[in-house]
Parts: sequence; C-alpha cells; structure tokens
Amino acid sequence: VQLQASGGGLVQPGGSLKLSCAASGGPFRTYTMGWFRQAPGKERESVAGISRGGGRTAYADSVKSRFTISRDNAKNTVTLQMTSLKPEDTAVYYCAASRYGTVVSNIMPSEHEYGDWGQGTQVTVSS
Repeated sequence: VQLQASGGGLVQPGGSLKLSCAASGGPFRTYTMGWFRQAPGKERESVAGISRGGGRTAYADSVKSRFTISRDNAKNTVTLQMTSLKPEDTAVYYCAASRYGTVVSNIMPSEHEYGDWGQGTQVTVSS
C-alpha cells in the first residue's frame, strides 16, 4: 500500500496540529496503521498505533492524553490529532502500515513489522 502523509508545519508550544495519511493501492482495512517520528540525531520511535477496525489504539507514554489516532476505512485515511504540543515533539512524522501486526493491550506492532511507509511530514514546535 502507498502512503502519503500531510499536515505538518510550524506550531507554537501548546498548540495543535492534525496529521493525515492517505492510503492507496491496497485493502486499507486489512492493515494495522501506525505513526512514528524521528527527531534530528535520534532514532525513529513509535508514536501511536491503531487496529484494523479502529477499535484498539496504542500510544507512546510521551504522547498519551495529548495525541489521538483515528482512521476512516471508508476514506482510506488515518489521522493523528496532536494537542498541547511541546518542543520535544519536533520531528519528522511518518505513517506506516503493517499487514500482519496487531494492536494488543495498548501495545502497537514494533517498527520492523511495518512494511509500508509514507514519505514523512515535518512538525516543528517552536516559539
């Protein structure tokens, strides 16, 4: 499946931003979806994941209660609503699709289980 992320930009600390990821070329509803991010000089880390039907989600501790992942299987999209943004949220954000991984007990599949990746969208949180 091909993924196209959008919605990044510059936002002040405490602000909000909504990222979107549009999927094409595959049966979107059969993929577990996730958002990852990579800050300069750091390894890529998981942010949030959502099950195929959207009923189960998982979040990194650093974004719990601030970020919300959702999906619309009719529109082949997954979104990441980010609120109360902090400078440490600055990173390139990637959406990814996992054909076989699942979200279980608030744990998303590990990075290597995601076989398809979007191109990334830059989020910068700065005053």
